[in-house]
Amino acid sequence: MAKNIAASRQKKPGGLSDKVSDIVLVVICAAVMLIVAYPLYYVLVASFSDPYDVYAGKTFLLPSQFTLKGYQAVFADSALFSGFMNSIKYTVIGTIYSVVMIYLVAYPLSVKDLPGRKYISLFFVITMYFGGGLVPTYLIVKQTGLLGSMWALFLPGVVAVGNVIIVRNFFENNIPRELLEAAEIDGASKWTVFVKMVIPLSRSIMAVMVVYSMVAYWNDWFTALIYLRADQAPLPLVLRNILIKSSTSASQSSMVAGGFAELNKLTEMIKFASIIVAAAPMLIVYPFVQKYFEKGFMAGAVKG
Repeated sequence: MAKNIAASRQKKPGGLSDKVSDIVLVVICAAVMLIVAYPLYYVLVASFSDPYDVYAGKTFLLPSQFTLKGYQAVFADSALFSGFMNSIKYTVIGTIYSVVMIYLVAYPLSVKDLPGRKYISLFFVITMYFGGGLVPTYLIVKQTGLLGSMWALFLPGVVAVGNVIIVRNFFENNIPRELLEAAEIDGASKWTVFVKMVIPLSRSIMAVMVVYSMVAYWNDWFTALIYLRADQAPLPLVLRNILIKSSTSASQSSMVAGGFAELNKLTEMIKFASIIVAAAPMLIVYPFVQKYFEKGFMAGAVKG
């Protein structure tokens, strides 16, 4: 009798056993992981290989004709270090500022008795679908004196409405209002409740917002191209300029006998090396916040 009950628990009605189901899920997850991770691995291998071997399909798993010329060309540029430091500065300041503003907007909108809450939320949602465009935004930045200032990267779009909605839903579904109201009855001000209760209880969703903001500011080169000077360029923009210069040199060398082939190879090496150099910092940081990122991302999936 006991054996029959155990067997019925292990096998789902009309389906596979739990063990077989787990194996199938693991295989599917492994296949998806390979599909997602292999392109980055391929670029990493290609950055250490001869470009002609890359295009010939000789670098499926391991580098072919191992070389560091691409990285040497990238790190030889004097602007790389300043671009790296600029990116760190913009990412740290922008992430802190963005997360603070998201919290200051999302928490009041999570309070259901906030006067005009529906209309304020509607105002924010409208900005997700309608905008003035690049030229009006540039004119506003210029007239407000932000042109050439790093604050031009932050102020025009500091509040990401999609992130505000995620954080607001987290506050509504995962922080009991009764707990906050009890603290206010005991004499705590709204600011005290926010700082000492809401923020500590929402560290998981804060980690999600930190990752989102870090990736956005680290990869943002177009905004810097429009508003900042050359010496203020972040790392992605510096790498873009290096690649453009190498491509221009390769095209100009076509009139020189034997020069085009080598310069074209160097341009391709720089292309792959630039991708790795730009992506490496975020790949290094992500494992340290992965636990909080996953917890916060899934926290709002089930209403508590």
